[in-house]
Amino acid sequence: MANDITYICDYLKIKKQSSMFLHLLKCATFACIFLFLLYGKSYAQQTFTLSGEVKVAKTGELLSSATVTLIEMPDVGAYSNDYGFYSLSVPQGTYHVVTNFVGYKDDTTEVVLNKDIRLNIKLQDAITTTQAVVITDKKENDNITNTQVGVNHIDITEIKKVPVLFGEKDILKTIQLLPGIKGAGEGNSGFYVRGGSADQNLILLDEANVYNASHLLGFFSTFNSDAIKDLTIYKGGIPAEYGGRASSVVDIRMKDGNNQRFGATGGIGLIASRLSVEGPIVKDKGSFIVSGRRTYADLFLKLSSDSNLRSSQLYFYDFNAKANYRINDRNKVYASGYFGRDVFKFGSSIAGFGFDWGNKTGTLRWNHLFSDKLFSNTSLVYSDYNYNVNVKVGDFSLDIVSGIKDWNLKQDFTHYINPKNTLKYGANVIYHTFRPGILEAGTSKTELDNQYALESALYFANEQTISKKIKINYGLRGSLFNVLGNGKYTYTYDDYGVVTDSALYETGTLAKTYGGIEPRLSANYTINDESSIKFGAHRAYQYLHLLSNSTSTQPTDLWVPASTNIKPQIGNQVDVGYYRNFAKNKFEASAEIYYKSLENQIDYRTGAQLSFNKQVEGELLYGKGRAYGLELFLKKRTGKLTGWISYTLSRTERSFAGIDNGKWFAAKQDRTHDLSIVAMYDISPKFNVSATWVYYTGNAVTFPSGRYIIDGQLVSYYTERNGYRMPAYHRLDLGANWIIKKTEKHESSLNLSIYNAYSRKNAYSITFQPKVDNPMQTEAIKTTLFKIVPAFTYNFTF
Repeated sequence: MANDITYICDYLKIKKQSSMFLHLLKCATFACIFLFLLYGKSYAQQTFTLSGEVKVAKTGELLSSATVTLIEMPDVGAYSNDYGFYSLSVPQGTYHVVTNFVGYKDDTTEVVLNKDIRLNIKLQDAITTTQAVVITDKKENDNITNTQVGVNHIDITEIKKVPVLFGEKDILKTIQLLPGIKGAGEGNSGFYVRGGSADQNLILLDEANVYNASHLLGFFSTFNSDAIKDLTIYKGGIPAEYGGRASSVVDIRMKDGNNQRFGATGGIGLIASRLSVEGPIVKDKGSFIVSGRRTYADLFLKLSSDSNLRSSQLYFYDFNAKANYRINDRNKVYASGYFGRDVFKFGSSIAGFGFDWGNKTGTLRWNHLFSDKLFSNTSLVYSDYNYNVNVKVGDFSLDIVSGIKDWNLKQDFTHYINPKNTLKYGANVIYHTFRPGILEAGTSKTELDNQYALESALYFANEQTISKKIKINYGLRGSLFNVLGNGKYTYTYDDYGVVTDSALYETGTLAKTYGGIEPRLSANYTINDESSIKFGAHRAYQYLHLLSNSTSTQPTDLWVPASTNIKPQIGNQVDVGYYRNFAKNKFEASAEIYYKSLENQIDYRTGAQLSFNKQVEGELLYGKGRAYGLELFLKKRTGKLTGWISYTLSRTERSFAGIDNGKWFAAKQDRTHDLSIVAMYDISPKFNVSATWVYYTGNAVTFPSGRYIIDGQLVSYYTERNGYRMPAYHRLDLGANWIIKKTEKHESSLNLSIYNAYSRKNAYSITFQPKVDNPMQTEAIKTTLFKIVPAFTYNFTF
């Protein structure tokens, strides 16, 4: 902590000004002028402001994206923001205010607006459940009327019905069933979005960056569904308030807790159990929620006759906590945190192997109303990801420690200028500390030099209603990335990875500056109440790279910043979509096409050593990427039978001067076809069943094209990169949920699931090795992870 403060102070002493900083100032000046013009226009006539919060009557949980409209002015409306706040400015008069949110009864309130009025709205459950919050797709035709393109909102209640591996409900596995999002592999929570790599996804938990969102080597995600309120994934048209990743944003919000009464929910499964407790700090003013989860596969190891297995450990745990308190009508504070860790240890105290990794995040937020039109959110965010590897043989031990740590200060404003213009603007600054590694072998210790960087941004965006049919959301984001000296030499490499130059940058000095302007645009043309056409375009700078030579993300993958050698990634994307609802919004359908270009992509030289390498930048190759595709989506929202069908036809390619003579080749995440079918059927109010079927083209891989013999040894011959395919993958999962007992305050249920119901032997990997009976011949060995996997979980709420 002290070192962090020292480096920040040293940086603040830097007098050198970057030309990119001038660009950011221009951007901010333009935003201020634009704000002034719109603000002035809003006072052209006498208006009053209706504002307040939308919450659940039963729990006090704030609802984001609830719709507030006026019967007398049907073209005027507002959405509540992430903290439940809404604001409308209209001429004096008497209005009937209608508030709706799917899953709750519509609320209609008459208001005489002859002055600014605060109206807090409490919605009643429309269905008799004991669920604290039902998060669904906002109002029934919101997918038609909003400006967002390439965006999906996840229904937390649906996640609880979708069958997944080991019966653990998983939000990151569920989003892989949506078009344009592809899983990283069998049972893996890692994912790729529209041709981007895994590190190009920004995953936020209450605004904190989660660098590794997986447990148990990817078979579980870090997110406990019982603690999650809302999830939104942006595949395209990324809003200007988000930055730092080239492909997508996954914004996850934790529950606030019940401010009316105490309660608990949890579950007991085959390999994991969980428990959440929530309640009021002061009724109607503050609340809390704490949620924990742990696997206990290691307990079964105690039953083994093998002494090494009995002393081994294999488990993960995570813990979520959040509290909020309303100081007064204009000030509210939040504190939330997450801590999770995986532990794997095998062997005895004499000889063994240990491996553990985990995330820590913390968020402090202050909501303040400067006026009924100007909402402010100030956040201080902490994120820390690290892993440890330990090997012990007798008196000799080997320890490796590595990780990344961030401090992030954010300031966001939402300005409800008038019913046709909502302006968002703000800034943030992130102080990064990269810890490449500490190696302790016996009595010797080798420590790679820490790297430091300061990432900052300014943004503004305006959502504007041009006419009844046309809405647009446009904005700019300007970002800067300052590579800071650490008192050690940096090296410059040629195209062959040979050192050509070196330079010494003192601690806190500016070694390199990157930055750029990132335009953002999304637009909606509403054809009628049932159909619309949308367009989106955005550019995003990404200043971090994840170094990995595996087919999916692993805990030991190394995060490195842009440097004197490594340039930032740049993602450019355009997408167009047609949206159509049928049968009074019972069905929704969409078709989207996209094209994405990627600059400054990274690949590796043959035989590259990525871990614990002081000159890892010399192992890298730089190139470009492109991806394009068609996404089709059909969803049935209501009735006993609900679910969706998603299909993606796509192509993902990369090009590197040092690979295949610069020719385009298929990226490892390239899949031509990707199909998901999800169905959920309510047989009765207390019993429902579900099924998921997935099919996709096998990933692109590099297999040997031939073989030859050198000195009596069989050697594989490789030609083009990723010129072969894994076998096609398909799988059926089944699930059933039975509510055993249900009262107003208590519910217990049993969930059964079957993963890979017809026991398909899908290939996890294919390796080539000499035949045992004839070493001069080669055979392919297919490894399958899971055949059929049944699971059950007992869930309870009280």
